[in-house]
Amino acid sequence: MSVHAAPMRRPAGVPGRALAVLTALAVALAAAFVVAPRFMAGIGPGSGFAGERDLAEALRTSFTGYWSSGDRELSPGLEGVVDYWFRYHLAKAAIAALLLVVLVALGVRVWKAFVKAEGRGTGRSVALASTGVVLTMLALFSLVAVMANLQGMVAPYASLLPMLTADASDAQLTGTLDQIRRQLADSPGADGHTTPALQLMIDDFARYHVAMAVIAAIVAAALIALSATLWRRFARTERSSRRARRVLGSFGVLSALLALTGIVVAVANTTTAADPSPALLAFFQDSW
Repeated sequence: MSVHAAPMRRPAGVPGRALAVLTALAVALAAAFVVAPRFMAGIGPGSGFAGERDLAEALRTSFTGYWSSGDRELSPGLEGVVDYWFRYHLAKAAIAALLLVVLVALGVRVWKAFVKAEGRGTGRSVALASTGVVLTMLALFSLVAVMANLQGMVAPYASLLPMLTADASDAQLTGTLDQIRRQLADSPGADGHTTPALQLMIDDFARYHVAMAVIAAIVAAALIALSATLWRRFARTERSSRRARRVLGSFGVLSALLALTGIVVAVANTTTAADPSPALLAFFQDSW
């Protein structure tokens, strides 16, 4: 997922130096989010990859060898790919978190300026409101990026699985995927247990969804607290400050709606984590 923050002109009513510094940081972090993780992930055990195609090829080659071995423990080649993917998500999560902080700081300044600009001209208000909306949307994209990459850090093996099925044209890989589908459809096996390699996949897939359930629940709780704070401030704001009340009320509603979305995501992922095999089978059957 990519998060882009476009350069913007200084909205009237916002301190120029602070806006310039924060905007420069946002642009630099947005660029780093796209470019830097691949190089940062290449630092450490194993080696880096030239791009997603190179990574996918290494994953497919190492995965078929690992699967045919029948072992639960990842092969050195596959473990190297998984370790790289963990570092990649770690870098993305860190950069996205920093970008989120910068965008929130920018957004707060712009919305405060919008409130103070009440009665000072339509053009200034429109410019501030438009900038504030853009910053709010970018902050939301950054929040989603943080959540998704934290999930990938917790379960990097499961987050690699889409690369296995994206272009399964190799005959050996196709045969391996067919075996996985058959075993999942028959899971648990006739002898009452799954193969070690498949069980590891199921366990990591469950962990992948537990991670998002926990992350979404934490975010939902934070948004509920934020919404409550905004509504308290709304109630304490004088009725004559109509613009301030509109901003507080709008963000109070937005926070509540986002919290509700987080709760739905948490419940859905908890349900999947409780019984991961059917969802994993649906994934490999391209119906997930």
